[in-house]
Amino acid sequence: MLRIWGRLSSINVRKVVLAAQWLQVPFERIDAGHEFGIVKTPEYLAKNPNAMVPLIEDGEFSLWESNVIVRYLCAKHSAGGLYPLSLQERFDAERWMDWQQTTLNPAGRNAFVQLMRTPAERRKPELVAQSVADTEPLMAMLDEHLAIEPFMGGDAFGMADIPIACEIHRWQGLPLERPTRPALDRWYRGILSQPASRGVLDLSLS
Repeated sequence: MLRIWGRLSSINVRKVVLAAQWLQVPFERIDAGHEFGIVKTPEYLAKNPNAMVPLIEDGEFSLWESNVIVRYLCAKHSAGGLYPLSLQERFDAERWMDWQQTTLNPAGRNAFVQLMRTPAERRKPELVAQSVADTEPLMAMLDEHLAIEPFMGGDAFGMADIPIACEIHRWQGLPLERPTRPALDRWYRGILSQPASRGVLDLSLS
């Protein structure tokens, strides 16, 4: 059985759990990281020298880096489905997955850390304001894309939708005013309506 190491309060662990649930892959999840510890033990470091979550063990095979794990699971269990076989379709999805990690996530990180992980008396409103200013144009970009395409990669749900959905879950869970984004909201509501989202995208942030 697939084993997933990591706490669900981590956006990166949520990506992997959402992928496994969408693919209907049985798995065992073990809390690890932050208050749960484990990640700095010799046994864990032997499998993930970054001392971070998530980590998966698929039989004798270990793998870390959340978006890579999503790709692996989709390729193994849904080649030609969630994992496109067409080279251009696959790299279109890869592009959005890299964009989530390199652009969208860093833009929203300060707002999340300040509003969810920092005591009120120590928060820096200017960091929240800058994070909002950096993130909302990216949300507008997503809205424009999803006004043309039903899903991130085209006509069907695919691997690129998974990390983006987890990012939207985090952004929309913050106590912020935000513009209405009709296409983005339509896409996200559709994902939320699926059973695979339960226990992942319906969780409160922490």
